[in-house]
Amino acid sequence: QDYTWEDHGFSLINRLYPDVGQLLDEKFQVVYNLTYNTIAMHCGVDTSMLRRAIWNYVHCVFGIRYDDYDYGEVNQLLERNLKIYIKTVACYPEKTTKQIYTQFWRHFKHSEKVHINLLLLEARMQAALLYAL
Repeated sequence: QDYTWEDHGFSLINRLYPDVGQLLDEKFQVVYNLTYNTIAMHCGVDTSMLRRAIWNYVHCVFGIRYDDYDYGEVNQLLERNLKIYIKTVACYPEKTTKQIYTQFWRHFKHSEKVHINLLLLEARMQAALLYAL
């Protein structure tokens, strides 16, 4: 059975710690919705599919999968080096190196790579909270 932040985690944490659920949810939403609508040199791009693929891939790494999501999108949108980077940062942050960081998205701005880090760390936190709750 699906156990999601939206349906279960948010309400449970609010019962245990009033108002904390709202603060966490706002934090997750700010990072998830953060976008400049650019990818490398292209402007006016809808990045929602990419952000969702990254978020769901992080959850997948931690064993959380959603029936209503097509995980084929992850393979289409996330190159192998990016997947390696995401898994390393999410699971083994002490093994993250500059080499791994520079190997994915070579033509992208550092601000876009920082956004990847924000996405994966918040998705990791949400996955950990789902397990804890």
